[in-house]
Amino acid sequence: MAMTATRRRRAPPLFAAAMALLAGCAVGPDFTPPAPPDVAGYTPQPLPAETASAAVADGGAQRFVAGLDIPGQWWTLFRSPPLSALIDQALKANPDLQAAQAALRVAEENVAAQEGFYYPNVTANPSISRYKNATAVIAPTLSSGTPYFNLYTPQLLVSYAPDVFGLNRRTVEGLAAQAEAQRYQLAATYLTLTSNVVTAVVMEASLRGQIAATEDIIKLETELLELFRRQLALGQIAEVDVAAQDAALAQAETNLPPLQKQLAQQRDLLTALVGRYPSEEVAETFNLKGLELPLELPVSLPAKLVEQRPDVRQAEENLHAASAEIGVAVANRLPNVTLSASVGTIAAQGSRLFSSGTGFWDVIAGLTQPVFDGGTLMHKERAARAAFDQAVAQYRGTAINAMQNVADTLRALQYDADALKAAAHAESTAAHSLDLVRAQLRLGAVNYLALLTAQTAYQQAEIALVQAQASRLADTAALFQALGGGWWNPPPEAAGSDGPAAAAMRGKPEDAGGGWLDAIGRAFGL
Repeated sequence: MAMTATRRRRAPPLFAAAMALLAGCAVGPDFTPPAPPDVAGYTPQPLPAETASAAVADGGAQRFVAGLDIPGQWWTLFRSPPLSALIDQALKANPDLQAAQAALRVAEENVAAQEGFYYPNVTANPSISRYKNATAVIAPTLSSGTPYFNLYTPQLLVSYAPDVFGLNRRTVEGLAAQAEAQRYQLAATYLTLTSNVVTAVVMEASLRGQIAATEDIIKLETELLELFRRQLALGQIAEVDVAAQDAALAQAETNLPPLQKQLAQQRDLLTALVGRYPSEEVAETFNLKGLELPLELPVSLPAKLVEQRPDVRQAEENLHAASAEIGVAVANRLPNVTLSASVGTIAAQGSRLFSSGTGFWDVIAGLTQPVFDGGTLMHKERAARAAFDQAVAQYRGTAINAMQNVADTLRALQYDADALKAAAHAESTAAHSLDLVRAQLRLGAVNYLALLTAQTAYQQAEIALVQAQASRLADTAALFQALGGGWWNPPPEAAGSDGPAAAAMRGKPEDAGGGWLDAIGRAFGL
């Protein structure tokens, strides 16, 4: 997955050849990308081929497939058209993504501006001035002796600083690396946004499932309370049993408002992610039945992960920029050559501007060498080298964090499956136990305490089952995010019309055409 440089203005052939001759003079270290980590996996022991399974919705065994590539629109694996529609909305209007696009354009323009110093600076400086001589003090300026006259002086000023020691080349290199870092920041923002939308959708579905389960529990408790009241009227039970059931119903009802509050806040979050105000709530709603659990999960090798993760690639470009700054600091301690020239003509009458004897020119070559600066430039070079060491450590820390993210999600998925299997078994046995206790209670074979125990176990089991289903979905999304999110793969839209995903990954959203990112640097006309 090669990285390409930001688009540059093409230099004239002769100028490019001259720069090539001087290229070997660039001082400072030439950047070498860090070697990939020398590890083969993410866990001390090999991962199992697949997770456990359970005979419930989203209970299938997930298989870990080494080297499986990640689709560019990985969220479509959840088979939810409303989810895909919501992500399209977010990619079009999310302000964080738009800010990242603008930041990339800023970085690219800074590179182009610095490249301008490769060329001579030509300035036109025409002037017209009116004079009067003090004839009693100095001789007249003009040969005619008149004290009043005009001077017309059109001239061109040319200045050029040859990049002898590579000061400008290292400066451009550093800015280009910063632009590439910003390109990866855009990819990271894109990945974070899409992952946050998927996670928020899963959370909404989970909350709706928990609310539905709580409402079922309240309905069950209400039916039992009515049964107890009838039995009390017939003298079959004591009033204390009715009061206890009434308290159990009230307790179940107190669980509902917090879930409804969380759902309302989750809807606000989804609305904000798509770039809308809270009063403009999204129309799409989600439940667990509308999301399908992906069963084949990719597991990229660690060496591949550092190429796929935008944050790791951004850290690499930050390291590159720090390397270039060393060259800048070294070059600032060396001689600086400047060339300047001016050419023009001067006349007292505009009609004689280009007559014989009115032209003038000058050529100046200068050299500036720092002699004594109190150690300022030396310490700036040392600071640049220390900043490089800092960037090396930050890169390594980012790579370690990336692998930790993958390891955490792989472990989570493994134990999520075990938790769902246990939760499904607990819900099934708790439901069966509650049915038996209710039947025995009608016959007077058990007391109310047994019923209360069975009810509590069933309530907890039903909520735990919903949460376990949601955890598998959320951690599956977290794995795709941890592996980089597939930004390097083209979505179907890239072959034809330009859809939201392709447009989001460009730094220029106003462009009408474009394709998908290919290693972030080659595509979309950037």
